[in-house]
This record gives sequence, C-alpha cells and structure tokens, in this order.
Amino acid sequence: MKILIVGDTCTDVFIYGDILRLSPEAPIPVFNPLREDSNDGMAKNVLNNVEALKVDVFSVTNKNSIRKVRYVDTKSNQLVLRVDEHDYCDRIEKELLELIRGNKYRPPLSGEIEIDAIIISDYCKGFLEKEDIQYICENNKNVFIDTKKELGDWINSATYIKINSLEYDKNTKFFESSKVIDKTIITKGNEGCLFQGKIYPTEDVPVKDISGAGDTFLAGLTVEYIKTKDITGAIKYAQECTKIVVQKHGVSTI
Repeated sequence: MKILIVGDTCTDVFIYGDILRLSPEAPIPVFNPLREDSNDGMAKNVLNNVEALKVDVFSVTNKNSIRKVRYVDTKSNQLVLRVDEHDYCDRIEKELLELIRGNKYRPPLSGEIEIDAIIISDYCKGFLEKEDIQYICENNKNVFIDTKKELGDWINSATYIKINSLEYDKNTKFFESSKVIDKTIITKGNEGCLFQGKIYPTEDVPVKDISGAGDTFLAGLTVEYIKTKDITGAIKYAQECTKIVVQKHGVSTI
C-alpha cells in the first residue's frame, strides 16, 4: 500500500516554561523558558502518522521555512502564546502537479509509483490553490482532503472531505446547496464525529494537547479505508488513533 501526501509543511516548535508572576510593565505573564521540542508539522505530520502505521508514504510539499512557535506553561499545560514565522510558501510548480495523475506519481529523476490513495493536507499557506486541488481530485481516485479554504464546487470530485466543526460552520451555505455533505466527515472534538447524519462518539481521555490531532485522524482514516473500503470502520479507527496522540504533549504521532 502506498499513499501520497500533498500539502504545505511547517516546523512545530514547543517551548515549555514557568510562569510565576505578571510583568510590572503590563498585565501579561513573565515566561521563563525551560526546554524546547520541535518536529515536522502540517502535511509532514500527516506523513509521519501514516508512516507510523507501517505504510509506504511519499510527499509533495514546500521547502520547509514556516515555523509555528508555541509557548506552554508547564504547570497548567496552558498555551499562552503562539508565534507564526514566515507564514507563507511558494505555490506548487505546475510541472510537479501534472506528475500526479491516474493514481500514479512520477517523481523527478525516479520511476513511476502506483498510488493507492492521495491525502491533501492544505493549511492554506500558498502551496495549493483551489484549481490545484481540483486537478488532483478530478484526475485521481481515493483522494482525501483536509483544507482550510472556503469550500466550493472545486472540491466536488474529492472522495472524502474531513473538516472540523468550526470549518463546517464557515461553509454552511455551501453545504446547503451541495451534495458533498454525504462524503464530509465533521470532527467535533470530545463530541466525536458527524458523518451522514450520524454521530460517532469518542471515549473521554485525559487530554494534554490537541495540536496535530486532525492530522492523525486524517492519516488513520485514509490508511484504514484503503485496507477495508469501510468508511464507518475507518472513522472509528481514526478516532482510536487520535485518542492516543491527544494524551501526549506537543504534535506527536500514533
């Protein structure tokens, strides 16, 4: 089984520290950094989760220059500040995009690869435009999408769409006039998932960090669906995967 990930990538940085007092200059906390962790984020986090599930995975992504730096209070585990650095990347080259066709990927200077599924992890940083996503969906099968863009007819050919409840609320008018709701999976945090009018509940667990949980869900969903062709079973499997990572600090893999 081979999966291709297409989307924008960042470096996630977590700086953990103590907050013991407020600043005398303004009513803000004084943060004392103690340690720092970093890892691949966004599309590369999806890739890392797919790889953790023992599946061959390939990626088409930007050269990593985007950084999301989070400052976390160790005592409360509360995120107190996030700083996004260089929050934009160049668009995918047309020549590279056209190498993704017919569930085959032809990487430069390499042989053709048969692809079982494509995951589009679009954080709307500039790597993929709507027409790029539409091209991939119309020219390939088993395309799973998680996008931050405002939805439109350009997404109609996707196999399944994964969005969270806030993204769903922003696109209610589109869903009222579109049939893609039947292939849209709405994640609702501790309330579970909504798919085709049915709620799939999730087990309550002690949550340490939800950063990157959507990436893990998308990875688990795609891998299990390609194995079984059972989307409801894939949803439940993806929830189990997500349950594991939210109990860890930072952006982590299954």
